[in-house]
Amino acid sequence: MDFSLISWLGVAVAGVTAMVIGGLWYSLLFAKPWQRAAGVTDEQLTQNAPLTYLGSLLLAFIMALVLAPFIAHGGAVFGTFAGLAVGLGWVATSLGMICLFERRPFAHWAVNAGYAIVSYTAMGAIIGAFQA
Repeated sequence: MDFSLISWLGVAVAGVTAMVIGGLWYSLLFAKPWQRAAGVTDEQLTQNAPLTYLGSLLLAFIMALVLAPFIAHGGAVFGTFAGLAVGLGWVATSLGMICLFERRPFAHWAVNAGYAIVSYTAMGAIIGAFQA
């Protein structure tokens, strides 16, 4: 992995984008189905919320940082498909295996996998555009 190819601004924008997508995904779009499937209450979501968001932002930056060298100077189109491949081929399938063993409902996998696919695709497109 060649970290000299990284656009740090692209990584930052991609990380923030993943957080924005997550905010929309787990609130406006799929809050109730996800909460039911995950067994999470509104009260639990408010506990330690600042730490949760800060930790999530840090992890989103790490996600983008690790994705960036794989995209290199491939451009936005390559980055989009690379992000899609990571989200669908690695993350969603890994989450699927975990859900199977944890006996989680399909909805739990679908909401989380959908977020991974959309966010990695968006991050790939952004990183690809910045590093082209």
